[in-house]
Amino acid sequence: MSIIAYIHIRALISVDIVSIFKSLADENRIRILNLLRNGELCVCDIEAVLGVKQSNASRHLNKLKMAEIIVSEKKSQWVYYRLNNTIFSKFPFLLIIIEDEIGKISVCKDDLMLLKKFKASGKSCDSVIK
Repeated sequence: MSIIAYIHIRALISVDIVSIFKSLADENRIRILNLLRNGELCVCDIEAVLGVKQSNASRHLNKLKMAEIIVSEKKSQWVYYRLNNTIFSKFPFLLIIIEDEIGKISVCKDDLMLLKKFKASGKSCDSVIK
């Protein structure tokens, strides 16, 4: 392998890691990952639990998506987000952070309880689609 190819490959890997660390450097994005640990969610579910406006939620979701930590899928008029399993095989430390560390944060524990209550209330996008 030429030195130029090696440097290019290293630069791509570094950019990926830098993007990942930057995307993790915000409490709302950590809270979003916490919510997505248990499965896919509609953006309206995330907005409701975090108590943020759609534009704010979309900005955070886009940052996580650009780092390839999450993926999205449009269903009807709603966009659903889920963790991107491919990134966890490439960067196993992410799985440790998401599965072992995020759940220890008190606001993240509270968010999971709020999500459960929100889903039970029937206000979720899921209840409209079914």
